[in-house]
Amino acid sequence: MELSQFASDQDIINELILRVDVIPVSLALAQAANESAWGTSRFALEGNNVFGQWCYKKGCGIVPAERRSGATHEVKSFTSVERSVQAYILNINSHPSYSYLREVRAVMRERQGRLDPMGLAYGLDRYSERGNNYVDEVRNLIIQNNLRLRDEG
Repeated sequence: MELSQFASDQDIINELILRVDVIPVSLALAQAANESAWGTSRFALEGNNVFGQWCYKKGCGIVPAERRSGATHEVKSFTSVERSVQAYILNINSHPSYSYLREVRAVMRERQGRLDPMGLAYGLDRYSERGNNYVDEVRNLIIQNNLRLRDEG
């Protein structure tokens, strides 16, 4: 085995390690509450979608009533809330938009072992068109609802 091949294999292993850690319950709950209006949104009620995830294949979900002209996305429908949660976890752990969150999570694990949902929330600025305002909303939901009590350890 050549050294260059080992380095690339090690890079792959390191990238996979970044993608297999948990998402704090408090962070997921805050996002679900925000995205689904505490489970009362049309997308949550009709499509079991509590994280507002989009899809781009016609018929894959629910067409938003106020979708921009020319837009083709739908809000994905799921067979259960559990499937929505699974898709959310996969999205956070794999989509390039959340690579910063994954990197910060790895550093937190290495330095302190515990995950700080308030710090991880900064990696969600690309989750919503609202950007940093969205991050602030998620962080405020965690604080106002004492959601950190739901996290492990």
